[in-house]
Amino acid sequence: MRGLLFAPLLATFLSATGHPAPAGQISTNLSQFVQVEPYRADRIIIQPRQGPDTTALEQFHARQHSRVLMKFEHVGHAEVLEVPAGETVERLTAKYQQSGLVEFAEPDYLVHAAAVPNDPKFQDGTLWALNNYGQSGGTPHADIDATNAWDVLTSASNIVVAVLDSGIRSTHEDLASNMWANPNGGNGFDAFTGTNNPSDGTGHGTLVAGVLGGVGNNGKGVTGVAWQVQMMDCRCLDNTGTGSDSSVMACMEFARTNGARIINASFSSTNASLAVSNEIIALRNAGIILVAAAGNATAGVNTSGVNVDVSPTYPACYKMDNIVSVAYTTRTDTLGSLSNYGATNVLLAAPGDQIYSTFSASDSYYYPPSGLGINIAGTSFSAPYVSGACALLLAQYPADTYRDTIARLVNATDILPALAGKCRTSGRLNLAKMLRSIRVAPAAPATNGAFQLSVSGGLNRTCAVQTSTNLVDWSPVFTNPASTNGTFLFVDLPSTNLARRFYRATAAQ
Repeated sequence: MRGLLFAPLLATFLSATGHPAPAGQISTNLSQFVQVEPYRADRIIIQPRQGPDTTALEQFHARQHSRVLMKFEHVGHAEVLEVPAGETVERLTAKYQQSGLVEFAEPDYLVHAAAVPNDPKFQDGTLWALNNYGQSGGTPHADIDATNAWDVLTSASNIVVAVLDSGIRSTHEDLASNMWANPNGGNGFDAFTGTNNPSDGTGHGTLVAGVLGGVGNNGKGVTGVAWQVQMMDCRCLDNTGTGSDSSVMACMEFARTNGARIINASFSSTNASLAVSNEIIALRNAGIILVAAAGNATAGVNTSGVNVDVSPTYPACYKMDNIVSVAYTTRTDTLGSLSNYGATNVLLAAPGDQIYSTFSASDSYYYPPSGLGINIAGTSFSAPYVSGACALLLAQYPADTYRDTIARLVNATDILPALAGKCRTSGRLNLAKMLRSIRVAPAAPATNGAFQLSVSGGLNRTCAVQTSTNLVDWSPVFTNPASTNGTFLFVDLPSTNLARRFYRATAAQ
């Protein structure tokens, strides 16, 4: 399942010659194409040329009917001008630039607030895996680039992720509103009691849940990868942290039949089971992704992680294409010392060292306590980073199959030297690349021989199709917002009068 690497926000295809023409749900009126400009339509900014005489510029303002709204005396005497009625930003900036009276004229570009949550442990840098700026000896950007990703999407509130673990403290202040609700009552399933009200006897599952879906921007504790998501509590590990194939199967069955799209499995076994593998095939047939921890060094057996290509762990090493197996990395982008690895059986890595998360001791408890020098680490926590990413991907690209979602994971990892030969991608999770990626694929030719291109940019995004004859000079030819499934169709009618052209799709400004 090694993926082809390509630059995010860009894909190119060679089409038949022709000019763009809409089809299907695309409007046939070119004037209706919406180009969202990245600047204010009512203002421009200029910087006058230096000199004692300002009369010429003032007279030019008057001829253009441009009113000075603001002046910045300490930055080159820059002026903000009002764009008069009937004028455009493009024409007005060109007039000023050509006048010879200004150093520059430019649009008043828009800026947007970055989506940064107010949760205290994100704000103080404890959650380094989401935003690593070098705190506590870390390497800047050795993280999943969550802040840039959250500018695109923070919520996967319509996606159900089953957490197969020791249970979750569902009343925790940072988890309660992100718990899945069973129509029959409860938040999931307990394989040991057969009830819908599991509880967490070890704290492990609650730690995992906080990494995946701790409520974001609520001013409390931590934030998960997905600020909003539906976490289904499936207890398959008892109060000693032990389960069995049958408890795992029972929870997988419950997740499959109750709407889960993703299953997080932060546990492992050295024994393969035909019954469990058959259950995973049923998950695959239902389009469900299984994110599995690759496992860690075993206390008393080894002091570092092992190669699971040689000594397999399960479910990470079952040979099904809906399984995403995960190693863990540190805040310096090295492979975790306890992490298992495998060039064949492990797909990617994600942060999993020095973890801080929700805990089951009370509704407001977080772990580990400060000052005790406790390090929480392991693939148990790298897996929920990936599960949270998959949830956001499914929310952003609702038309994707499980294969499409996994392909986005593969194609958008950050390649790290420390992971070469340690996992299939040699890469660590990068959430921003995944959510910002645009995929372009040829669609079936139309009956009139037109070339059709399917552009997938995700919900609430407008994408621009550009064309080139030499792969150097590109011109926009079509801009359209995605439909409710995150895609739109671009059509190029056949023509014998135009040279062969290349196409690419980018995010529209």
